[in-house]
Amino acid sequence: MNETMNAILTRRSTRKFLNKPIPEQELQQIIQAALHAPSGMGRQTWQFTAVKNREKIQELAAVIRKVLKRDGYDMYQPEVIIIPSNDRESPFGREDDACAMENIFLAAHSMGIGSVWINQLQGICDEPSVRQVLTSFGIPENHVVYGLAALGYADDAKAEKERIGKVVIVD
Repeated sequence: MNETMNAILTRRSTRKFLNKPIPEQELQQIIQAALHAPSGMGRQTWQFTAVKNREKIQELAAVIRKVLKRDGYDMYQPEVIIIPSNDRESPFGREDDACAMENIFLAAHSMGIGSVWINQLQGICDEPSVRQVLTSFGIPENHVVYGLAALGYADDAKAEKERIGKVVIVD
C-alpha cells in the first residue's frame, strides 16, 4: 500500500493529547498542506490561524463552554489549534475549509501527530464573546469558522473501526 493510502486508512481522531510541543517545522508543513487543499474556482478565500498558546486555546474553549452550556468542555486540551476561517460571502467557504481540514489531518497523521475536528464554532462564531476571542486571534470580522483542527501527540490508541457506509458502483 502506498504512503497516501496508508495515511488515509490508518488516521483516527484523537481526543486525548500529551503535553508535548509540536516542532515548528512540522507545524509549518501542516499549514502548507492546508494551503494546498482544493478551493472552489481557485479563489482561496480562506485564512489559517494557528494558535500555539495553550492558555489562549483554553480561553476560546471557555467561551465555547459558556455559550453552549457544556460544563467541563476544554477542546481535549490540544497543543495547537488551526482555525480555517473563510469569507462569509464565499459560496464555497464551507467546502474549501473541509478540504483543508482533511489535508491538515492527513499531514499531521503522516508525522505521528494526532488530530480531531472541533465543530462547536459552527453557528456560534458571531456570538459576541466568541467573536471577541476570534478577533483577538486575528480572524477577520467578515470570516466564519465552520470547524477547527485540534492537534497534538496522541495519549490514546485507536483500534481499526469497521466502515459501514454504503457503496454503490454503477457500470
